[in-house]
Amino acid sequence: MKATVQKKAQTAYRQTAFMDLDECVTRYAPLVKRIAHHMMANLPPSVEVDDIIQAGMMGLLDAAKRYEEAQGAQFETYAVQRIRGAMLDGLRQSDWLPRGLRKNMRRIEAAINKLQQQLKRAPGEQELADELKLPLAEYQHMLQDARGYQLVYYEDFKGTDDEPFLDRHCTADKKADPLEALLDEDMREVLIAAIGELPEREQRVMALYYQEELNLREIGEVLGVSESRVCQLHTQAISRLRAQLRNR
Repeated sequence: MKATVQKKAQTAYRQTAFMDLDECVTRYAPLVKRIAHHMMANLPPSVEVDDIIQAGMMGLLDAAKRYEEAQGAQFETYAVQRIRGAMLDGLRQSDWLPRGLRKNMRRIEAAINKLQQQLKRAPGEQELADELKLPLAEYQHMLQDARGYQLVYYEDFKGTDDEPFLDRHCTADKKADPLEALLDEDMREVLIAAIGELPEREQRVMALYYQEELNLREIGEVLGVSESRVCQLHTQAISRLRAQLRNR
């Protein structure tokens, strides 16, 4: 795998003076692997970590090529965005999540939105299961099955069709970084407010995963629950955020 990545990268590096190819791979390969394994915590077993790492390595090399354009940014900060973007793009192109699971998650988001408006608060799991006419265990299993859904199919909240957000915002400009579209200032403010309205336990899961960068097993140890339970809470939190953001 490494040989393939290096061969592809040599062409991209011919006119790049930022750093030597071998130096870049040696210095930042651990960063790529760390990001890949962190992302894998929310992906199903069918996704191969080596595929994620390979896409991330290409993102790393692309970051080194473009770094001069990132005015004032630390290279590692800039590289993390390019690495994650490349990994997400690879997942999106592979279309690894079945359409049925995406449909189920939209059902959950619709139920959250309906109950949120009726109850004027975040609905509980049992309330959501009842709204979906499912036993609680089946609802939780649905959350477990859909792990990783939020990583790729983060849709355009103003749209009404099934086109994924990343597809909508990346087809016109192939050089655009999808993460930049997701993290503009207005979206950040709305997202922060929506996170503040999550149930306390789900807020904590989000903070431990995205700020402290703990994996699901580590979060489970902190909260005193199983890794699968953390996965359910994380997926449910993302579903709540998607429902909230659509409303705003």
